Amino acid sequence: MYEVVIIGGGPSGLMAAVAAAENGAKVLLLDKGTKLGRKLAISGGGRCNVTNRMERKQLIEHIPGNGRFMHSPFSVFDNENIITFFEDLGIQLKEEDRGRMFPVSDKAQTVVDTLLNRIRALNVDIRTNTEVKDIHFGNEQPHVVLLKDETTISTKAIIIATGGKSVPHTGSNGSGYPWAKKAGHTITELYPTEVPITIDQPFITNKDLQGLSLREIELTVTAPNGKKIKTHEGDMIFTHFGISGPAALRCSQYVVKALKKFHAQWIPMHIQLFPGSTHEDLFQQLVKLVKAEPKKALKTVLKGFAPERLLTFLYKDLHIDEHEVCANTSHETLRKLAQTLTAFPLKANGTLSIEKAFVTGGGVSVKEIEPKTMQSRKTKGLYFCGEVLDIHGYTGGYNITCAFSTGYTAGAGAALQTKD
Repeated sequence: MYEVVIIGGGPSGLMAAVAAAENGAKVLLLDKGTKLGRKLAISGGGRCNVTNRMERKQLIEHIPGNGRFMHSPFSVFDNENIITFFEDLGIQLKEEDRGRMFPVSDKAQTVVDTLLNRIRALNVDIRTNTEVKDIHFGNEQPHVVLLKDETTISTKAIIIATGGKSVPHTGSNGSGYPWAKKAGHTITELYPTEVPITIDQPFITNKDLQGLSLREIELTVTAPNGKKIKTHEGDMIFTHFGISGPAALRCSQYVVKALKKFHAQWIPMHIQLFPGSTHEDLFQQLVKLVKAEPKKALKTVLKGFAPERLLTFLYKDLHIDEHEVCANTSHETLRKLAQTLTAFPLKANGTLSIEKAFVTGGGVSVKEIEPKTMQSRKTKGLYFCGEVLDIHGYTGGYNITCAFSTGYTAGAGAALQTKD
């Protein structure tokens, strides 16, 4: 009989297998797909952002979905443990902007292969192309995993590491939620996070700015009453359906929640192209530039002040004559331009679907999970880890950190429980 059966071969499932086997358990890893680690292989744009080297406090601030729950799993296995784990297995890592850690090879497959080699070295039994049909939970008796081919597997501990509903081509289709419900767990409402935002304003539908990237801007989500909900700084890009890029992805969950909370058709957002500068600061800069070159056309003087495509769009949208000489440009015109560059208005009417999201919000309620072992508070011998849980972080290595941390904690917890 296997002591620990893990369902799901994503980042958390693979790390759970390592931890369970390292702690002396006889482990079986099941996955319905043909390959293990598919989500890991495409993470970080195919480079695999294995973790983020931040202080614990900062790290938790970057996990807006129940980040405080992560204090306990991090006390077992945190970002520094992840770095040491991979370096000890021979993967050299490098730190990039905002603390993101990548393999020096820039190849996610290196990380997947190294994890799989470690799992095999620990004699974990692996079965791919193996779909779980159901789980029969025993009270004091062993649990039974029923496979699609009607085979049964008895085990002392089951770890559900099936992921959420995002990026379904990697195998995440929400299959773990019904089993969690059957064991008495609450599934909090699922929603897309880290997902592009949709906008149906004419300049988007007309593709006026499609493909334009803005660097180091601030993007703000506002309540219909004008109160600021959240601001994120970073890069973004205009698309044919709205906006995407790191700043937009991070703001997306706040758009989803605000649309629901306020029963609104759209939620106000704005772009600050010059973070740290007020409308007045920018106005004074424009006045200075215009005064210095009174005989030149406004378009010529402001070339390079902001992205050219954006300025061309704004001249047209704000009814500004770009060919007018600066001597004739009114302060009212410059104020209008300054105002838009510090608060370019957007109307977010939603996001792409949960299947198109990088991350799933919601999931198995963490109130029903023992954080030091990841064991269910409802059913002894049942463990959860990774994205099936109601935990989510921003992109930038935070979700994988949660997956590895909860996976390792679940694996170690399950192995130790089977020895009791």
